Amino acid sequence: MKMHITSAAAGFLLLAGIGAAAAEDVVIAPEQETVIKEYVHKQPLASVKLPGVQLSIGSTLPDTVELHEVPNVKYRYVVVDNRTVIVDPGTRKIIKVIE
Repeated sequence: MKMHITSAAAGFLLLAGIGAAAAEDVVIAPEQETVIKEYVHKQPLASVKLPGVQLSIGSTLPDTVELHEVPNVKYRYVVVDNRTVIVDPGTRKIIKVIE
């Protein structure tokens, strides 16, 4: 009986963790992504190098990286290794990498 309770508790914690991770996902509406891509194309930035920083969703950019505004969009962007990186300015976490 004790083993079943422990397994059930572990399963619940695992599911709770998955739900919390999913809640952090940020989805950019296709219209917003189009606006961002067009703006970035018209306002090109020099690409920066960030050794040791993985360009993956959820990674945090260092404070030394300057984030650039897109009018009427709450997210910011920067170009890293010739890829446009969309960032949540509050957390500095990467929410999308546009190739």
